[in-house]
Amino acid sequence: MRFLSRCGAWLLATILAVLAAAPAAAELVAVIAGAKPSILAVGTFNALNNPGFRFRGTGFVVDDGRHAITNAHVLPMSGDADAGDRLIVVLSGSDGRQGRGATVVATDPVYDLALLKFDGAALPALKFAPEGAVADGRAVALVGYPIGVVFGFVPVSHRGIIAATVPVAQPLPNARLLDQRTVFRMRQGSFDIYQLDATAYPGNSGSPLLDADSGLVLGVVNSVHVKATRESALSHPTGISYAIPARHAAALLSKR
Repeated sequence: MRFLSRCGAWLLATILAVLAAAPAAAELVAVIAGAKPSILAVGTFNALNNPGFRFRGTGFVVDDGRHAITNAHVLPMSGDADAGDRLIVVLSGSDGRQGRGATVVATDPVYDLALLKFDGAALPALKFAPEGAVADGRAVALVGYPIGVVFGFVPVSHRGIIAATVPVAQPLPNARLLDQRTVFRMRQGSFDIYQLDATAYPGNSGSPLLDADSGLVLGVVNSVHVKATRESALSHPTGISYAIPARHAAALLSKR
């Protein structure tokens, strides 16, 4: 009887846990569905190239629906573009022929962020979360193009948690490990970033980091530059992902 009682208690606890998780799962489904129309593929277009569109990273719509945030390193450098290339953003779910011309409004090299303005009608905009501490363990989701647009202009979603808030640069065991990027970051001064228990890939650069409950933007995924700075002491970089806190992206809106 004691065994049956323990089994009954375990079964009841399992049922209650499943029921408790159901609303959270439903909220995440709604958050992702609501975010996808705001996700953009950022790249260049050149009619002389095949393919004409060259994907560079992810962006997301903000403010008045005609601006977008992405990482600064997603933008083509002066020597990294062919004659005739123009910066465009492509809407999620598009066939790639609905690109809109875009211009760079402002960049912030310290936080590796950029604000773009694009042509055409306004799109649904994501909202930034209010400033404040983001607790470790907070459930998050990121939406973007982790492997580019190889399989079409369909955003992919990942979920996880804020694993920790850590400094973007850390002391190195010896000077031989210093590189140009790390020296630049240390001269600018360190700042806190979010370390994620979620998988992000180079194509996710510029993806919004969303609060899994509200859909508000907590940060901007940076899976290249921040990783290189943070893990410069490692000979074999980890699979850890990072995001720049949203307040730094929100500050760029004052320059529009």
